[in-house]
Amino acid sequence: MKELSACHVTVVGLGLMGASLAAALNGRCAEVSGIARRSETVEEAVRRGVIRRGATDPEVLLPGADIVVLATPVRTILHQIGRYGSLLADGALLIDLGSTKREILEAMERLPAGVEPLGGHPMCGKEESGLAAADSDLYRGCTFILCPLERTSAEALELGKSLARAAGGRPMVLDAERQDHLAATLSHLPYLLACALVRTADALTSSDPAAWKIVAGGYRDTSRVAGCDVRMMLDILTTNRCEVLGAASACRDRLDELVDLLAKGDDDALASVLATCRAERWRMFP
Repeated sequence: MKELSACHVTVVGLGLMGASLAAALNGRCAEVSGIARRSETVEEAVRRGVIRRGATDPEVLLPGADIVVLATPVRTILHQIGRYGSLLADGALLIDLGSTKREILEAMERLPAGVEPLGGHPMCGKEESGLAAADSDLYRGCTFILCPLERTSAEALELGKSLARAAGGRPMVLDAERQDHLAATLSHLPYLLACALVRTADALTSSDPAAWKIVAGGYRDTSRVAGCDVRMMLDILTTNRCEVLGAASACRDRLDELVDLLAKGDDDALASVLATCRAERWRMFP
């Protein structure tokens, strides 16, 4: 396979993740092009220098691409894998940026034999969405998970690692089941918790005009991800349903434990659990 510097990379989807990746790869490969549904998005991406050229018709750019990156919501990715496979050249690398991997890798198994498939999940993002929110530094310092299939060649995996590094990320290879289990607890469950917190605050405090005058960093930090794109998060939750439900159940048990200790007035036991949580948090983020 070609070195990344000689590759034509086509990014499908010019929202936050796709446009940020395209901007990060500019100058690190032979050409970065992009595909979006709306011609206005393509024109704006070219004007901003995010891509060199673009199209709304996949047939214009995909056949000549060495690397194709699917940077759309998960269920759209599943549709695109089936639709675009026949357009890709033999030896082309197809990688996605979806937050769940099991269903995507199952779809990639059905790609034409000549296409090199590789699942990807960069652990980065922000609440804003769309091309206007794109940031060439978005991937810098993030863990970029790569999930190869059995059919993925060693050369294709190395090219995927090169792409992750070129964007500023740190590649980590995991299998799909392990990635989905970890992401459910560390990424997808926090979104549900943030949404629950927002709903609770709205139900209990929205009628009091003093509420939003006393909001401090704790609420802002813990509710932040509730501002994420709903379509994107719905796709993530529904394609990782079992793992997210398992994580939510375990979280509910631990919340119930804390509530029970508080209700019983067992201050010593509550303090012990809270101290353990504090120590664990400092161990995670020293």
